[in-house]
Amino acid sequence: MTGRLVDVALPLPLFRAFTYAVPDGLRHAVMPGARVVVPFRNRTAMGIVLGESSGESLGAAEAKAIIDSPDEQPAFRPDLLAVGRWMADYYISPVGLVLRAALPAAMGRARRADPPLRTQRVLRLSQRLDSLMQRDALFRRAPQQRALYELLESLGGQSTVAHLVERLGCTASVVQGLVKRGVAEVAQEPVDRDPFLTRAAPPPAAVTFSDAQRRAIAALRRGAPGATFLLHGITGSGKTLVYIEFLRHVLHDRGQSAIVLVPEIALTPQTVDRFRAVFGDLVAVLHSGLSDGERYDAWRALQRGDKRIAIGARSAVFAPLANLGAIVVDEEHEATYKQGEAPRYHAREVAIVRAREAGAVVVLGSATPSLESWANAQSGKYTLLSLPARVGGGALPGVRIVDLRTETGQGAPAAVQALRRILSVPLEAALHDRLARGEQSLLLLNRRGFANFVTCPDGHVVTCPNCAISLTYHRAPERLICHYCQHAEPLGTTCRECGAERMNQRGIGTQQVERLLIERFPSARVARMDVDTTTGKWAHAEILDRVGSGEVDILLGTQMIAKGLDFPNVTLVGVIDADIGINLPDFRASERTFQLLSQVAGRAGRGPKGGEVFIQTRTPGHHAVVCAIEHDYLRFVGEELPARESPPYPPTLRLANVVISGLDELAVAACAQQAADWLAPRIETLGGDVTLVGPSPCPIERIKGRWRWHLVLKAVQSRPMTQLMRAFLTRFELPAAHDMRVTVDRDPVALL
Repeated sequence: MTGRLVDVALPLPLFRAFTYAVPDGLRHAVMPGARVVVPFRNRTAMGIVLGESSGESLGAAEAKAIIDSPDEQPAFRPDLLAVGRWMADYYISPVGLVLRAALPAAMGRARRADPPLRTQRVLRLSQRLDSLMQRDALFRRAPQQRALYELLESLGGQSTVAHLVERLGCTASVVQGLVKRGVAEVAQEPVDRDPFLTRAAPPPAAVTFSDAQRRAIAALRRGAPGATFLLHGITGSGKTLVYIEFLRHVLHDRGQSAIVLVPEIALTPQTVDRFRAVFGDLVAVLHSGLSDGERYDAWRALQRGDKRIAIGARSAVFAPLANLGAIVVDEEHEATYKQGEAPRYHAREVAIVRAREAGAVVVLGSATPSLESWANAQSGKYTLLSLPARVGGGALPGVRIVDLRTETGQGAPAAVQALRRILSVPLEAALHDRLARGEQSLLLLNRRGFANFVTCPDGHVVTCPNCAISLTYHRAPERLICHYCQHAEPLGTTCRECGAERMNQRGIGTQQVERLLIERFPSARVARMDVDTTTGKWAHAEILDRVGSGEVDILLGTQMIAKGLDFPNVTLVGVIDADIGINLPDFRASERTFQLLSQVAGRAGRGPKGGEVFIQTRTPGHHAVVCAIEHDYLRFVGEELPARESPPYPPTLRLANVVISGLDELAVAACAQQAADWLAPRIETLGGDVTLVGPSPCPIERIKGRWRWHLVLKAVQSRPMTQLMRAFLTRFELPAAHDMRVTVDRDPVALL
């Protein structure tokens, strides 16, 4: 077949496009960015048209014809297609895989089909058992059913059956047994295609802007197309109000559209509520917690222009909006903006490139900006805007350090000493005080589960059979879990290494703290918010709605509660253990600790009642802790940046983490050395523009049964790194044995 030829990107791990012929009947539908169904080998595949083709790659072969082009308009507008090409080049990933990742899952099939409405089975408590005597009598011979009953209580009274069975290890027979006892029921719940259809939008709040807010809004309105602004505002300074007012101008005065990125699904309901209060049904939601149908419908509504603001986590940066005028990246410092699988993009950087292609303005907002963004603002690459005071003249909460080295309860009974490792005397007293005053408290422990690890008296730790990491003990349901590969096994009674008959739990997790709080404060209404309690679709919103309505006295959670949440009646914040993560083998460890402590401290005192923060630590003199206590970001930057200069780490230069993995430990080590030997002479030809560190075992040297070694590349300029990595990925030959693989993580947020 001759005639018009086009290059088509297919979702394959190949750094090339494929040439196809355009049939006469599809000539007007097949244009750059369009989805097309094409024959590939012995099947059909969905690809994206990149543009016209010269046909040189065909040689003497005949081009196969495109089968279908299912859409009335291209899936990728020119600006978004250009972003996809940039991502493929910068993150060194096949363009077909990049473009596939930018589309909803329902649009990747070889034939177009609207996802049907779905239902899911939900287990709900139908009878409350308030007394222990009732529970003892009903579940005398059914301890697993009692555990499930109490688990449902901790999940707010209901959960999907799939979540209980697949993620939490309950059996179908235990679920059915609970139903037969008459204390629970199973219902079919429709999966709503519009997740916020039944959620009433709150009325818009009356706003009086501060002088600093007015200056920031005016600067954003004057921003040139493609400009990037860093909005540095302390917690509670009204950054969201600035976003909303700027987007009001973008949508109503300019007639354009906008994207708002948030780092956590947990923040989405509260953020959506605030934007819907102003923009109503113009808001659509895009994030991984939605069903395929919901994402598909939201995507189509944005493409048609029915919705003009896309709010969501990192994938919302690909929203198919026309006439894009602004992209807001809230809490821009968060590591969750980095995609963990190929293509390993950073949504903040993609947002900046997309704004440049579309002629939009980017607003990066944070109380604790990443050092990379701060350095770009200081160099003039970004424009710095500041909100130095809280809205309404409110004061930042006072912060009190509790030195856990002296809060040991020395000489007291063992139970008291164990208590003091979790709740110091000052923090416990402060919790009692808030309960008496009808105020709310927030407690942070960035470690889920009940205990960090289980060990025998001789020190043998129960480890994951697939990963080089200890198993975490979870109490409800009781089991040991690997948080990397999700391997789960029962809690044994003897050590499999030495046969010891006593196993001890070490360390603390959110489950253990929750149990302690219930025991110490029996009248308190305690809610736990971590990965285990928020897997359900509306779990985040349900917990936060309960906090907002005053139905929760103490909210306990991991880092997901530390950012963006605004509850005026929260007057106390306690950090159970500030040292978690501070000594990790990662150059960002101090920065992450400072950001987490500063952000969670900012949840207190956002109302007229003021607030107080208690930080429990064994390293009170660490500069990340000291600067967080003083709410002093500039001092932290002044002390942290010199540490990134020698040895050099971002923002002084750029990194790429090259990970070699396989099923045999020695073979992986040998392959990593071969990779270093391949890279070394090519680096020499670059004249010192790239530096190689390693190879060495990864800090976590085995995950999911695969041994891991890595090499770290450092460069001041990005182009030499790109050229070197593309040559490596396309020319370096991996050994055929031991299922050897190589991955490249450009600008990694961690080297684990």
